[in-house]
Amino acid sequence: MPYRISVLTAAIAASLLCIAPRASAQDTASAPAPAAQTGQNATGKSATGKNATDKSATDQKNVKDLAGVTVTGIRASMARSLDTKRDADAIVDAITAEDIGKFPSTNVAEAMAQIPGVTIDRRFGQGERVSIDGTDPSLNLTFLDGHPVAQTPWLVGEQPNRGFDYTLLAPEVLGRLEIYKSPEARLPEGSIGGTVVMHTREPLDLKANTITGTVGYNYGDQADKGRPNASVLYSWKNPSSTFGAMVSLSHYEEQTDRQGTEIFNYESMNDAAQVSPYVAGQLANGKVQGSDLMPDSLNAAWFQQHRKRDTVTATVQYKPTDRLEFRASALYVRENFSNFEQSLYFQGPEQNLDGLQTPAQQGVIRGGHVCGNDPVNCAPTIYLDSFARKSVVTTKGLDLQGSYRGDGWNLSGQAGASKASNTLQEYYLGFLYGGAYAWDIKRGIHFDDPPAARDPANWISPNGSDSLLRNPLSSRDVYAQLDFSKDFDGAVNQLLIGARYTRHNEGSDYRSYAQGITNGTLADVGSISYTDFLNSSNFSGFSADQRRHVQASNGAELAWIDHSPVDYSDVSAANYINGTWQVRQEAEALYAQGNFAFDSLRGNFGVRYVHTKIDGNYIQAIGAPVYPVPGDWHRSSKATYNDWLPAFNLAYDTQHDVVLRFSAAKVISWAPYNQLVPNTFLNDDILNGTGGNSGLQPYKSYNFNASAEWYFSTQSVLAASVFYKHVLNYIDQVAKIERQYNSFNDSDHDNFVQKYVNGQLGNCDTSGFCDYTVIRPYNAGAGKIRGFTLNYQQPFGSSGFGLSANYTYTHARNSAGESLPYSSDNAVNLSPYYEKGPLSARLIYGWRSKYLAGGFIAGAAPATVDAYTELDASFGWTFNPNFSVTLDAMNLLDEKYFQYQDTKREPLNTYTTGRRYMLNAHFKF
Repeated sequence: MPYRISVLTAAIAASLLCIAPRASAQDTASAPAPAAQTGQNATGKSATGKNATDKSATDQKNVKDLAGVTVTGIRASMARSLDTKRDADAIVDAITAEDIGKFPSTNVAEAMAQIPGVTIDRRFGQGERVSIDGTDPSLNLTFLDGHPVAQTPWLVGEQPNRGFDYTLLAPEVLGRLEIYKSPEARLPEGSIGGTVVMHTREPLDLKANTITGTVGYNYGDQADKGRPNASVLYSWKNPSSTFGAMVSLSHYEEQTDRQGTEIFNYESMNDAAQVSPYVAGQLANGKVQGSDLMPDSLNAAWFQQHRKRDTVTATVQYKPTDRLEFRASALYVRENFSNFEQSLYFQGPEQNLDGLQTPAQQGVIRGGHVCGNDPVNCAPTIYLDSFARKSVVTTKGLDLQGSYRGDGWNLSGQAGASKASNTLQEYYLGFLYGGAYAWDIKRGIHFDDPPAARDPANWISPNGSDSLLRNPLSSRDVYAQLDFSKDFDGAVNQLLIGARYTRHNEGSDYRSYAQGITNGTLADVGSISYTDFLNSSNFSGFSADQRRHVQASNGAELAWIDHSPVDYSDVSAANYINGTWQVRQEAEALYAQGNFAFDSLRGNFGVRYVHTKIDGNYIQAIGAPVYPVPGDWHRSSKATYNDWLPAFNLAYDTQHDVVLRFSAAKVISWAPYNQLVPNTFLNDDILNGTGGNSGLQPYKSYNFNASAEWYFSTQSVLAASVFYKHVLNYIDQVAKIERQYNSFNDSDHDNFVQKYVNGQLGNCDTSGFCDYTVIRPYNAGAGKIRGFTLNYQQPFGSSGFGLSANYTYTHARNSAGESLPYSSDNAVNLSPYYEKGPLSARLIYGWRSKYLAGGFIAGAAPATVDAYTELDASFGWTFNPNFSVTLDAMNLLDEKYFQYQDTKREPLNTYTTGRRYMLNAHFKF
């Protein structure tokens, strides 16, 4: 029942009621703590008693000092992070401005990788998706100065993930970052693994006329290109430190170059025999088994992107008295993710097979030959897909905060909004080649007539196979919060209450066009050259025919479609219906939290009530899709939820440099926004897709954490923690066969019939409907995530050397015993460092075991990512307090990102992105 209150909730609520009379009798409490200590802000640090408040004031000042440019050095920043961790009531990890600057990183996610329990996914080389304690990145919310930041996808088909895209922010923007692994009632709901709180710098915490900046150069060895970057921050305040203003500008560029091989799927010999007489004969004579698998494709993929990020932040802070303070901040980010991607592959070779490598090796056919019997009249099964994409994400935000501190009480408020938008454009040209070839699962495609395959005139583009996509995407967050805290004498020394309102809107308007795009050969498109990729040792022996295939340039492809007489009135009905949707999620929350401290015990207890409404709008076709869409095809969905979320945190300081902690809480989270409506994204060429489900329930989990921390020396810690998350409703991605309409039937009916109907792909019929493998989210019952972390940190006396190391074990499974996404069973991080005099150096080694992640494209089934090792290094030289230089090197091992299906004998995708180097000059005054 939605209003049912658990025993734990009732106990906490009763405790709060019990202290209320006492609270009203003690309004003349002792001297008030500074505003920053009162803990009413949803993501601020809470005080835990009068004595603790005095101590906390000093600690908070130290934390604020981190944002200043006067704090330098690896050891100093690690000490600040440990202070934050040690003094927290909850289980918290932190990194500071100096930590972020000292880690080799191009974004904040990479700086977080050294925190125990944190792992990141590097599908494009950069760290993008952050997992905390074995949870999916979408189940961990991130807040900037206490508020959400709107985001929208940059890649075609990408789902609007609730997890934060850390490429959005430059590391220089932040003063400190905290990860709350155990919830508090005052913290916003929505996280299963942990809540990330990022704090920007504030002008009143910096010296007047502070100027800091960086000028640098980034180089990627696989792309063999370098790009510039620069940033500057200026902060001013008046002599009385009552008014200050700060502005920062940042420009960052990087050449992303991902090269790899892909296998879209496997099919059994039983299925292939339905199409291929040759396979049927091999099956009949016992050369192959019906259960043997064969790849249905083998792709050489090259993704090239010149990333650009421009960031502007501005903050105004006004503090006319010690009691009253106002703060306004603005954020503007423009990111250019435009890219060029090419794929050369075979697909559906079984209809023209004339040879196989037999017998199968461990149940997998490793190679074969196609079109040898009749190469002239052989139906084309070699494809060259070329995608030129324009993608520019613009993010804007405005945040207003105010607080008033009375005698033993505090009132604060926050309100603001942010908006992100992107009109994704994808220019697609698809070409076919009909010659004979051999294929090998490890060595790729070898053409029987290589000169013919290198002739652009032999690559034809059938009528209607090309397309232009224009997909406006938008998201918007609006929020407001009011918090009140009251201090008391006694064990329960502070009561916090508050209310929060949030509204998120997300939408997609998917319009693709095929009619009117000029047909021709690759030679007609022009600007012909030959690719040169897959030269890494990871692809040793791979076919030169795929590594150096014919191509048109990015500019030529854009010009070809832009100069075509595209019929913009002829919208692809199927794509529009499947890809157009809107979601609105609105939440109202109330919380009450009591902070306590007596003797060596401190902590908090409280409860949060959340009322959530989710409204969705989508289109559901009745029969064959048409455009314009009939009015009665428009559908809506509505859902309302009420949740009580209790939380309890206890910390015991043994007074012998050991802190013991325990926490228990009920938490909720939600599926990505687009999954809350039954929209569908289809890959018509390979007959798969993804979709949503309006019947999804929220994730609900009971979380338990415990830790022991031994601060055995200055700047040192030896800690262990355990976590257990019992997820009552885990949402699984399940692939099912759905009958869907293929838009190729509209754009090129004859080719559709030849490839899909006559070729017997996807059980298609002449009316355009095919069997698609569509992955949708479903309520899947319980899931359990349990594990532990070990953490060690210590500088070795005055030698200058030190070490930071951690290990995480996670066992995350659903009710069927299957692994949960993005969870590695084991993860290790080691970071030895040296810092003495002007020289600083740091080596960062990270390893994580295999884990489940997304496939090669939106719509592809999740695949297992093999164990991944990251080795980075950083060197710095300080000339004087005002100037320094750093050299950072990332991915020194040139690690491959390898995915497979069920076992490694069924490889799917192998990618490399190369090593990256950053040389930066830093100044500060």
